[in-house]
Amino acid sequence: MRVILFTAGAILGLAGTIFLLQGLGFIAGSFMTSQTRWVYIGAGMDVIAVLLWIIAARNRRKSMP
Repeated sequence: MRVILFTAGAILGLAGTIFLLQGLGFIAGSFMTSQTRWVYIGAGMDVIAVLLWIIAARNRRKSMP
């Protein structure tokens, strides 16, 4: 379960960072470029990714003898 949470967090974090950078205009060539909505969506995805990593790390500590 821990591996799944870390992997999901990594994928979500990568996508969120791309959305954030597109929303800020650092990555051009998309309908998301320079759109404030995508900044908030990307930042939200990054926050959820960090929460998944925290949950996965806590599960690791509980399962250790």
